[in-house]
Amino acid sequence: MQREEKQLEASLDALLSQVADLKNSLGSFIYKLENEYDRLTWPSVLDSFALLSGQLNTLNKVLKHEKTPLFRNQVIIPLVLSPDRDEDLMRQTEGRVPVFSHEVVPDHLRTKPDPEVEEQEKQLTTDAARIGADAAQKQIQSLNKMCSNLLEKINKEERESESGGLRPNKQTFNPADTNALVAAVAFGKGLSNWRPSGSSGPSQPGQPGAGTVLAGASGLQQVQMAGAPSQQQPMLSGVQMAQAGQPGKMPSGIKTNIKSASMHPYQR
Repeated sequence: MQREEKQLEASLDALLSQVADLKNSLGSFIYKLENEYDRLTWPSVLDSFALLSGQLNTLNKVLKHEKTPLFRNQVIIPLVLSPDRDEDLMRQTEGRVPVFSHEVVPDHLRTKPDPEVEEQEKQLTTDAARIGADAAQKQIQSLNKMCSNLLEKINKEERESESGGLRPNKQTFNPADTNALVAAVAFGKGLSNWRPSGSSGPSQPGQPGAGTVLAGASGLQQVQMAGAPSQQQPMLSGVQMAQAGQPGKMPSGIKTNIKSASMHPYQR
């Protein structure tokens, strides 16, 4: 008798330990769902489900162990029923059962489901018995087809999301061209000091253009600096002919330069 009691106590301790671990895992998972749902990811949810599944399997192994006595053969009889608050019971049940009265005993010591649940179970059993084998097989096939289509869609979405995440973003610019442009703007790298070929030669009346105007203006300044007033009229006529050849394209700054060139700062 003592051996059976010790074996029962050991089995109860192991069972309580497994149930406590399962309760802690459930509490942690519920806390994540209620408070960390915005940061919750699907892999973490799968990990929580895997942990709960493993703990349930361990609990079933403990119940099915050969050394575990059949708890269904054990009878629990309430010895004392009181409507008063029991602190020891509160501590053992973690505040869930404050009193052990006639109201709570039928719920906590029940060995069968509630009468309403039993009635619903009987109704479902009766409805299932009315369905023929062919109709049941058709419903099973229809349900399997729906599940297969749903799984196919889910797998397709997962593959597309994975392929979209692995596909690199298409580059819309050339880094070498960008660096060359920045170097040219900031440091003048790659820019040449090129001038038009007609800017150094004398102005020709038959070839009007911007180069002719600039050449005439520069020639006029050289004449004034050299102190030869006799060459002023030809150069001025060259500038006027250039203006007549291209009306409206002569910058206003050229006229200012011409007037300022006629007044040499060292003339007395």
